[in-house]
Amino acid sequence: MDDAALLRAAADRLEQLAARTTAGSWETRGLLATRPEVVARWPDGSTEHVAEARARTAEWITTLSPALAGPLVGWLRSAARGPVAPDALALARLVTGGPAAVL
Repeated sequence: MDDAALLRAAADRLEQLAARTTAGSWETRGLLATRPEVVARWPDGSTEHVAEARARTAEWITTLSPALAGPLVGWLRSAARGPVAPDALALARLVTGGPAAVL
C-alpha cells in the first residue's frame, strides 16, 4: 500500500470508529478523585457512561473523544493529496495497526 492509500485507510478507520462510539461532549465526573468516570453529555443535558478511568488517564480519554475524529480525518485526507508529512504517516500506521516507524 502506498503512503497516500495508507493515509486514506487511517482516515476511514477513524471515521468508522467514531461513528460507532458514544457521541456527545465527553467530560470527567464522579465521586472518587482516583477513579473518575468519563461520561458523554448529550445536547438535551442527559448523560451516558463512557468509561471508568484512573485519575491520570481520564483527561486523556476525554480529550480523545470522537469529536477529535473529524479534524484528524480531514488532516489525513488532506495529507494524502500532497507530499506526505512523516507525522501524518506515523499516525496513519498506528491507527491502522502498524508500527509508527522512526520519524
